[in-house]
Amino acid sequence: MTTTVTPPKYDVRDLGLAVAGKQRIEWAGREMPVLRSIQDRFAEEKPLAGIRISACCHVTTETAHLAIALKNGGADALLIASNPLSTQDDVAASLVADHGIPVYALKGEDNTTYHRHVETALDHRPNIIIDDGSDVVATLVKERQPQLSDIIGTTEETTTGIVRLRAMFKDGVLSFPAMNVNDADTKHFFDNRYGTGQSTLDGIIRATNMLLAGKNIVVAGYGWCGKGTALRARGLGGNVVVTEIDPTRAIEAVMDGFRVMPMAEAAAIGDLFITVTGNKHVIRPEHFAVMKDGAMVCNSGHFDIEIDLKSLGAEATEIKDVRNFTQEYKLKSGKSIVVLGEGRLINLAAAEGHPSAVMDMSFANQALACEYLVKNQGKLEPGLHSIPEVVDKEIARLKLAAMGIAIDSLTPEQEIYINSWTMGT
Repeated sequence: MTTTVTPPKYDVRDLGLAVAGKQRIEWAGREMPVLRSIQDRFAEEKPLAGIRISACCHVTTETAHLAIALKNGGADALLIASNPLSTQDDVAASLVADHGIPVYALKGEDNTTYHRHVETALDHRPNIIIDDGSDVVATLVKERQPQLSDIIGTTEETTTGIVRLRAMFKDGVLSFPAMNVNDADTKHFFDNRYGTGQSTLDGIIRATNMLLAGKNIVVAGYGWCGKGTALRARGLGGNVVVTEIDPTRAIEAVMDGFRVMPMAEAAAIGDLFITVTGNKHVIRPEHFAVMKDGAMVCNSGHFDIEIDLKSLGAEATEIKDVRNFTQEYKLKSGKSIVVLGEGRLINLAAAEGHPSAVMDMSFANQALACEYLVKNQGKLEPGLHSIPEVVDKEIARLKLAAMGIAIDSLTPEQEIYINSWTMGT
């Protein structure tokens, strides 16, 4: 017998896309065994029963499995998009039609619609906010002070969001606990490095069909996302240049075999530029001025501010679409600069985001962070909290088991030795 789900309130492109979305969600699930095990346990234990959760995430097939886990756990969960170009409309439709989860997300939504959806997420009066960049939390703190008493905590899985949360705590406005999912080992070691590395290049290739071998590829930023991007670009034959502001990361990039130089120098030689810093105006007018004719720029950081597109637009005599997610800016100087994905996340704008296998661990952290907040309600101080090491290790253990990989364990003698200072060498 088929169970009919009554659609909740929603704002999605077309519920008729749900059939295709359901198939794609099921396909992604094949590569997400850890989150699937959490879904099953949550369905039995209901650790989130009665908890209202507003999630602001990229609405993809992988995020769908997180949303399903939250609902299985008993949560009253609502989902909005964290990026205007990352929404997969068929996935959004399936979550509404097949799972009864309220979704407010449209691929290509404008800023007005995005901010309206942020307000909708807060109208839900969440007890827990799952944020991707801390826009919802920032709006809550600035505009919805009376709702702060509803909040148990928030979870955040982006570097940009963690930076903003630290700034909020420093300014004394973060009055509740925030789980730092981004810095969990099973998140940033894999999601940031392998996920961003592969999906960024995937998005660039889908948007341009360009051959990367032999190209000068400039990667701005050598954090975990930058490392993964630089590694994959080199693997495809690119001549990779790294720009950095942190001297330690710059040394690391040099010792990893990459050329390191300021953006002012790299701008003149680059064929393709990829920003992964999380900061503002990493590529600016003085850089555009010395770029080659036809140089391509894109972003795989969180927001569309890493490339100063406003200044670039002011110098343009014509802006035209030359391919999907590919715009050519004809400049007054006569040369052109090509912008990919409107300067937004290229891996989600032009591709499908991180592969399911890596998001399996990231979203397992998100689900378990929500459970941890509920179990420790009233016990955690305001500010950032790390994912407990035991949770991090359990996610890694489950992932290895799903991959059919066994590892060693300490012998009793080794346990004593490694925890003792009296045994000597």
